[in-house]
Amino acid sequence: MPLIAAAVAVVALAGCSSGGGSATATGSGTASAAAAPVTLTFQSLSDQPATIAATKKIVDSWNAANPDIQVNVVQASWDSVNDKLTTQFAGGTAPDIIHDDAASIVSFASDGYLADLTGQMSQARKDDIGKGLLASVTVDGKVVAYPTEVQSYMVFANKTLLDQAGVTIPTGDSMTWDQFRQIAKATTKNGVAGVGWGLKSPVATFMTLGLGSGGTYFDGTGTKATIHVGDNELALPKLVHQMAYDDKSILPVTLTQSGSEALAAFYGGKVAMTVQGSYLAASMAKDAPSGFSWVVLPPLAGPDGAAQAADPQTLSVSADSKHAAQAVKFLEYFTSSDNLEAVNEADALIPATTSAQQAMATKLGSQNGWDQILKSGKDFQSAPFLFVNKYSQWKSTVATPAFQKYLANQIDDAGLTDALTNGWKQLG
Repeated sequence: MPLIAAAVAVVALAGCSSGGGSATATGSGTASAAAAPVTLTFQSLSDQPATIAATKKIVDSWNAANPDIQVNVVQASWDSVNDKLTTQFAGGTAPDIIHDDAASIVSFASDGYLADLTGQMSQARKDDIGKGLLASVTVDGKVVAYPTEVQSYMVFANKTLLDQAGVTIPTGDSMTWDQFRQIAKATTKNGVAGVGWGLKSPVATFMTLGLGSGGTYFDGTGTKATIHVGDNELALPKLVHQMAYDDKSILPVTLTQSGSEALAAFYGGKVAMTVQGSYLAASMAKDAPSGFSWVVLPPLAGPDGAAQAADPQTLSVSADSKHAAQAVKFLEYFTSSDNLEAVNEADALIPATTSAQQAMATKLGSQNGWDQILKSGKDFQSAPFLFVNKYSQWKSTVATPAFQKYLANQIDDAGLTDALTNGWKQLG
């Protein structure tokens, strides 16, 4: 198999399931009798202290109620996780339960390493997961994961600067790109730029938010995928370019910075707005300067609405697990409304289920802009690029440098189109 060609000889860390018997559990907290307990290995990538604690609480609660199906958490890192999984699959040591994200599991699923959960995931859970999110974990017609957490891109605004510019803060379920552009223009004065937008790595932003303008970039899947770059795909890059060079409402240096680097200008009052991942709401509440008044504006919407591409975190079951049925029971428990809300609140992300989003909305209200952030969770769509074999290579070697040149005003619209399409064809 292609994923393991380079890793067959590597000795992997042990992570396979242990235990025996044919124990079952209701998943609701009622333990059944078993000859011997089953132990499931759960390789978790959660790296925030609050999220690690929330995950431990869920696992401890499950273990206390289900002595016949015990879950053992093995902490791993997002860094090089796919290389690690490749090694684990090659060595037959993959954990029973695998934490990853939708963009990364497609190739594993296509090569048969992930269990088909289509007939095992409860209908109630399928109905609770947004259609776009469920589609993002469906490979070759098979559901291969439970989506758990997802981020959106939101506009964070310095309320003081908006008020001083006489801007009426938008309300409602969404804000158009034209509204965003007008606010940026209105607040660009007296040494302040309307927007600080960290676009050092612009591809994810353009691909995710571009869906609102119908920008899909790819047709087909796998090795048969083809690229197209037309008006819909260029709509968002052109808007950003116009704001930067025609309106001069984007602080130029931020176009070469990461999102976190662009925050300095926002906190320093040099820009009125910044576009960031929704998870920033939690850290902004802690890290913003004393007295800094900020708000989260409604989700951005293009002609096709406020759709954003979904690349959720996922929980899958290894195809080689001897206890797949028990693993699914635990995943049903882990993704129950209260548990999923707790994990997402800890990670400052958006739950993949409608019921958990509602639970979070009830608990947090408008605190730190969560009312607006959760609105963006209503229209996630499966991202076409998730199912394109050469997407990662195209993103790093073609799209990133092409968009960077475009944002630096080194190539025009036609040059960007040629770079993206010809670069794709040259990948072979």
